[in-house]
Amino acid sequence: MNISKKILALATGIAMCFSLGACGSSRSGESASDSTTLEAGATIGISMPTKSEERWNKDGSNLKEKLEKAGYKVILSYADDKPAQQNSDIENMVNNDAKIIVVAAKDGSAVGPAVEKARDAGATVIAYDRLIMNTDAVDYYATFQLEQVGVLEAEYIIEELGLDSGAAGPFNIELFSGSPDDNNAKYFFKGAWEKLQPYFESGALVCPSNHGGGVTKDFSEDDWQKIAVQSWKTETAQTYMESILDSSYSHGEKLDAVLSPYDGISQGVINAIESKRPDMIPGTDSWPVITGQDAMEIAITNIANEKQGETVYKNVDELGDAVYKMIIEIAEGKDVSGINGEFNNGNIDVPSLLLDPMNITIDNLSELVETGYVTQERFDTLTAAQ
Repeated sequence: MNISKKILALATGIAMCFSLGACGSSRSGESASDSTTLEAGATIGISMPTKSEERWNKDGSNLKEKLEKAGYKVILSYADDKPAQQNSDIENMVNNDAKIIVVAAKDGSAVGPAVEKARDAGATVIAYDRLIMNTDAVDYYATFQLEQVGVLEAEYIIEELGLDSGAAGPFNIELFSGSPDDNNAKYFFKGAWEKLQPYFESGALVCPSNHGGGVTKDFSEDDWQKIAVQSWKTETAQTYMESILDSSYSHGEKLDAVLSPYDGISQGVINAIESKRPDMIPGTDSWPVITGQDAMEIAITNIANEKQGETVYKNVDELGDAVYKMIIEIAEGKDVSGINGEFNNGNIDVPSLLLDPMNITIDNLSELVETGYVTQERFDTLTAAQ
């Protein structure tokens, strides 16, 4: 081959590379935002786990509204608490050329194959509030300080029982953790157990029931699934709590506190107490300290009526705003700002944006109005005496 033919061949090869986008390109650990900008009207997918829980409806609709106002096409789906449905939803987004896919996983491990298809199609994957496990096909994770949720719940119990002031007890407490298929649940329990375990060690806290095989000072944070409530269901929690009351509190024994990681579980606990122990009266010493999470409307009512002591408020608008900003930065080919941690999902350390939760009690319940979480009119309706 003469020199002129070599030059022609080289030029042709270079031109082919540019026409294909890049020669030998792969993610190789880089996110899609490292070199890609999105055109106006590009498709973004949002996959939420269920419509049966109040918060996911807010999360999904708020983010969809913001993105559509910014000019993007949005596919929003709810998986009806079914991992197979969520996988199908994500695959549908890939087939519709979604460039960024936001996933609040029903099952953090089961959704792996679907997000890998998204990754292979060139999409950026953002895990929303729940980490996607055992895959390298996750670019970013946005959530709240997970262990802090459990810390706030446990500290409220400790303060209300006077343990931080030297009360020796023993106080009777029952404990629940979140759904075993939700990776966040173990972090919530870890934060709480690290605070409560020393009081089990000293004997100031005891768990009379055999729920989960029994919670003692030797119970470990790794045992959290033994006291888990599948899918965070109110009905399941109520069934468990009724069994606990029948077995260990049927002769007037005092129940001092219940560690509940979620308002829906708290409602199940309250239902069971009202059914099995009508002698326990909210607002009196006979009623236990009950915790919660998510500031659901039912929790606002329960706190106002002294049936639930606190809820951990995670401002989903703040989370939605953070993820919206993340999406816009990715779409514009910018580095994602605000990353302040990382979570290992079993395969990789996922760059994470972590927000601070807030404890809500009867003393600061109106904060939910001031932050715009609920309107004053709705708040007044929820907190009206019942």
